[in-house]
Amino acid sequence: MSETTGASYASAGVDIEAGDRAVELMKEWVKKTQRPETTGLGGLGGFAGLFDASALKRYERPLLASATDGVGTKVDLARKLGVYDTIGHDLVGMVVDDLVVCGAEPLFMTDYICVGKVHPERVAAIVKGIAEGCVLAGCALVGGETAEHPGLLGADDFDVAGAGTGVVEADRVLGADRIRSGDVVLAMASSGLHSNGYSLVRHVLFDRAKMSLDEQVAEFGRTLGEELLEPTRIYSLDCLALTRTTEVHAFSHVTGGGLANNLARVIPDDLHATVDRSTWTPGPVFDLVGKAGSVERLELEKTLNMGVGMIAVVPEGSVDVALATLADRGVDAWVAGEITERGDHTTGATLTGDYA
Repeated sequence: MSETTGASYASAGVDIEAGDRAVELMKEWVKKTQRPETTGLGGLGGFAGLFDASALKRYERPLLASATDGVGTKVDLARKLGVYDTIGHDLVGMVVDDLVVCGAEPLFMTDYICVGKVHPERVAAIVKGIAEGCVLAGCALVGGETAEHPGLLGADDFDVAGAGTGVVEADRVLGADRIRSGDVVLAMASSGLHSNGYSLVRHVLFDRAKMSLDEQVAEFGRTLGEELLEPTRIYSLDCLALTRTTEVHAFSHVTGGGLANNLARVIPDDLHATVDRSTWTPGPVFDLVGKAGSVERLELEKTLNMGVGMIAVVPEGSVDVALATLADRGVDAWVAGEITERGDHTTGATLTGDYA
């Protein structure tokens, strides 16, 4: 009789040793994200990340804020291009810039990376990007999970998600209750598409226009793939700088749903935000998507950020200081609109005029 070999986790497609190697490779990057509140508290590879909340003595009544998000179908472009160290910036931006909308300082993040097969160097590159994003956001990366799902995902397929925790003083929470008629809407430029609307972008550019990732696009001055992988700008430290230097009533993170829909989320029922399109020109990538797919402007605007990644609503007297603060930090920002009484408007925010 022939002797059969017993089944094993490895024969089922899960390589524990490769996972261990990935952890070793990512440790140097995670270490760079440490904050004073995490120094000396365990290390990567434990069952849970630790954060010394007692060190937050500057807060009298600290409220914890939490957010979770992913990168969406942008990961498919990273896979096809073999570029894995920028997706992490996108992930961090999606999470921490949701936290800062209420005025919260991002404290720490955890990540979840799901792969069809663990390629240690690839996983380490993804975590490198996440760690770099955490440094840009001023938060610590305290842990995460890499899960191998053979049979559900292809050997080169992966997805990423993350969760973050922040803190804000109870009497300094930003939002709709602070906004007043006469406030000014300030727009902060996006770095490109950021991490929303890629299902539309991929359908238009690849399925309909038959473009390729390595195609040179004159308007971009680089390949289509390089433009589409441009990392999300992370605004958290810029927004926190604003709250320290001048009065801010609200922020709005422009993600899925577009500028008007996200701004409306922080506008009280009795007020209305008007944003003037003529105050800026969306980058060429937005024009390309619109023309290549014959996408109507309103459809573009409810799917893509159209060149604005973050909104600040400030009192009129704070405008000059706010713009100067952002300029000093290298953020392209401008007055884009105003807050008025609701009147006959049926929505909390609208866009008017034509793009410059």
